[in-house]
Amino acid sequence: MSSDAPMNVVLCWHMHQPEYRDLDTGMVHLPWTYLHAIKDYVDMAAHLEAVPEARAVVNFTPVLLEQIQSYIEQIEAYLAGRGVIRDPVLAELAEPALPSNPDALLRLMRDCLRVNPERVIARFPAYQRLANMARWYEQHPESLIYCTGQFPADLLVWYHLGWIAESVRRSDVRIRELQNKEYNFSLHDRRELLGVILELLQSVVPRYRALAEQGRVELSVSPYAHPIVPLLLDMTCAKEAMPDVQLPVNTQYPGGEERVRWHLQRGLEVFEKFFHCKPRGLWPSEGGVSQQAIELFPQYGFEWAASGGGVLSQSHESDNGACQHRIFRFGEADIDCIFRDDGLSDLIGFTYSDWDAGDAVADLVSHLENVAAACPDRNNCVVSIILDGENAWEYYPENGYAFLSELYRALTEHPQLKLTTFSEFRDECSPEPIHESRLTAGSWVYGTFSTWIGDPDKNRGWEMLVEAKHSFDARVASGSLGEEALARAEHQLAMCESSDWFWWFGDYNPSETVVHFDQLYRMHLAHLYNSIDVIAPAHLGNIISRGHGHPERGGVMRKHSENPGTG
Repeated sequence: MSSDAPMNVVLCWHMHQPEYRDLDTGMVHLPWTYLHAIKDYVDMAAHLEAVPEARAVVNFTPVLLEQIQSYIEQIEAYLAGRGVIRDPVLAELAEPALPSNPDALLRLMRDCLRVNPERVIARFPAYQRLANMARWYEQHPESLIYCTGQFPADLLVWYHLGWIAESVRRSDVRIRELQNKEYNFSLHDRRELLGVILELLQSVVPRYRALAEQGRVELSVSPYAHPIVPLLLDMTCAKEAMPDVQLPVNTQYPGGEERVRWHLQRGLEVFEKFFHCKPRGLWPSEGGVSQQAIELFPQYGFEWAASGGGVLSQSHESDNGACQHRIFRFGEADIDCIFRDDGLSDLIGFTYSDWDAGDAVADLVSHLENVAAACPDRNNCVVSIILDGENAWEYYPENGYAFLSELYRALTEHPQLKLTTFSEFRDECSPEPIHESRLTAGSWVYGTFSTWIGDPDKNRGWEMLVEAKHSFDARVASGSLGEEALARAEHQLAMCESSDWFWWFGDYNPSETVVHFDQLYRMHLAHLYNSIDVIAPAHLGNIISRGHGHPERGGVMRKHSENPGTG
């Protein structure tokens, strides 16, 4: 293909939330799954639907898909009068009697302020007035005896209105009417809003499935509960990119390969259940790869896997000068490896939110034009822009609506750029991969595993997991667990193996968030011991990590890597 042909560009959006449910009781401890679903997953589908020529890769984690389905089932049962909603924030939206106890009221108020104050709360004067009152009550809790039930009802409605997808806000008359009403919301209003939330949750999977069936989206997957695969296989691989890293006392996760295979197989089963197709590609959790891992992935039918550009930089042989926008193969691994353009991806994730949408898109297009000029062999080159499909947009005006609309329009109309998917690029261009002898283990953050291991708190988390896995293995070996009990225990173990807990441990994350994730991790470990009928060790009652003490409002602090440049 000549240099006159357009440059291949892939936008890959990763959709993930960890398991927030107590698997014993079904109680949901944090609301981010349903909130991101009704805001980000809905909007990201709407932007693709609005531009028929657009293409993208959308990666779903199986544990997210199951949680969305759980919400659907809970709300359906509740509205039918035969069940309860086990997420306390969502449940309160529809409950006739709201909390009157001062402590419960304060909790509800704090919950309803956990969204971006500048981009969301300040956008709606009625919400801002309520937020000001809530903060006043926080400072004067003795005055809560004068707080009527209408205040928390209105605050709950505005909190959920703030999280509604921008595409829905602009098209759904029910949402517009609630916004125009501003205050004094009735129980009927709250139930109507719950109905809209249910419709949006129900729409997520079918919309992406339809886009995939139309060839407009390629759907890919991550291992079931989002574990760091290379660290389960061999923690010492972290030394490949960080030779001086201090690892946990136990550096081998017992039965690690067996657990990785479990996550890959279960992930495929859940994905196929929801989307009725087999994924060709894999975004390994956190882009975590190693030579051992990529040799395993093709055994489950994966044709391509993606990771961060930092991993590629660490893996080049004696600076061979190969373009980062090529397809790579490492050693004998029978899988195409694709690497994220970290600079361009991080511009969207962390820089453009404060820019005018038109200027931001023009800047990105300019960078893409420069890449295209430097990569004349278009058969072999693809620019991979990969980032969370959820966390960045809360920091953009109107959930990134103007930016994303302009982005898809500009990229589909540009004569030198072609939006595609990884599999479409491979099928149409038959790119010749560059061969390297070995992949250096790492992730999308810095090209290392420093975000998940090496810090004393992170290492302590790993040591607690290894200890629990030894107890699990001993119980399984005893033959005392029946088939059903073993399945439940394996499922609970999977939640403990998620990467998300280790992400938050350490002294550089906000304490308010760290405390929640620390508690969730220890809860999952405690339930694992309970599931195998072993008394949990007393140290599970001790906090692992406290963060740095700077609370941050909003869903989850944006995950990010060091911005290495602009592509």
